[in-house]
Amino acid sequence: MARIPIALQLYSVREDCANDLPGTLKAVADMGYEGVEFAGYHDRSADELRQMCDELKLASVGTHTGIDTLLGDQLEETVKFNRTLGHKYLIVPGLAEEYRATPDAWRQTAATFNDIAAKAAALDAQVGYHNHRIEFEDLDGEIPWDIFCGGTTQSVITQLDVGHCMRGGGDPVASLHKYAGRAQLVHVKEYDPADETTVVGEGIVPWEKVFEACETVGATEWYVVEHERYAAAPLECVETCLRNLQKIRGE
Repeated sequence: MARIPIALQLYSVREDCANDLPGTLKAVADMGYEGVEFAGYHDRSADELRQMCDELKLASVGTHTGIDTLLGDQLEETVKFNRTLGHKYLIVPGLAEEYRATPDAWRQTAATFNDIAAKAAALDAQVGYHNHRIEFEDLDGEIPWDIFCGGTTQSVITQLDVGHCMRGGGDPVASLHKYAGRAQLVHVKEYDPADETTVVGEGIVPWEKVFEACETVGATEWYVVEHERYAAAPLECVETCLRNLQKIRGE
């Protein structure tokens, strides 16, 4: 099987990016990350961002973008911006209460994503959704992740965040198998029930089993490290995540 490359979700180093985007991207590239997933553009044009990444040989693998940027006339502009960056993956990182308050709201949300996905496909783009813990917690006797994934077509990416999944009581390996072929971008986040600052490789996630599922049924193209809470400087944390991930993979 082909080796799956490793990217960093830039939300992990959001303050560093806000203060010095070129320097932060260089630091990320120097660590050995092969790509980045955007979470905001820091008042830079698509051409500027593309040039920064190209100079550092960093691939742009996707973006986190609010659902409003995918609705109506906004969709075409959003696709155009991100195609300039060099990717086609538009991932919604969370939803307002109106989209997720009840099981029926989740069913309507799934229908909305199907509509967006059909329009995006005509523009050579693909949309998806990134879970938090609530998508795996009981909601009136149903599991929101199952409502959403079961109600969306195969073309809608299920961006599984492994740590959030486990914190909500879910099983990431089972989820990857259940919704096979839809995990193009998987968020590599650690889970430690006692400490949300634990870095990748130092918690209780069964990474070998997760990676096996990604590589066999997930259709995974990128592992995307995300680390949101820190026991050290953010750049130090994400470097430790990468080093531990490399050890787990025998690199």
